[in-house]
Amino acid sequence: MSVTFQLNGKTVSAKAETDTPLLWVIRDELGLTGTKFGCGAALCGACTVQVNGQAVRSCQTTLQSVAGQKVTTIESLGHDNKHPLQVAWIKHDVPQCGYCQSGQLMSAHALLSINKNPTDAEIDAAMSGNVCRCGTYSRIKAAIKEAAQVMRSA
Repeated sequence: MSVTFQLNGKTVSAKAETDTPLLWVIRDELGLTGTKFGCGAALCGACTVQVNGQAVRSCQTTLQSVAGQKVTTIESLGHDNKHPLQVAWIKHDVPQCGYCQSGQLMSAHALLSINKNPTDAEIDAAMSGNVCRCGTYSRIKAAIKEAAQVMRSA
């Protein structure tokens, strides 16, 4: 069976079993490797993507559940590091090992898509499901605040 959905603005069809985690469809069938496997239990946030603008854990989201939906991955921010979140991430030296970064960025992007001026508490709430083993949480918060300011000014 084939499941069709929008991936980063393009219509795609995946032929995996309908209960296959979206993570593996994105990585193995569709070849986009920016989304990472972390825990497989939706606890770490490394696999975060957006479905219709909402941050979801792709390791626990089935292929069938995204049929006809809009899925957005880290690749949608661009490979040139010019998106305001990417610029702020680099400026604030957020990446250390880098493993969690795609999930962190997708959660931050989902937040800023609906809240152009988040408070510290709102940032904490939106990012609470994303674990950074390197502990760069204060840098992440500063980068989100800076990106929000830039995006409001644009």
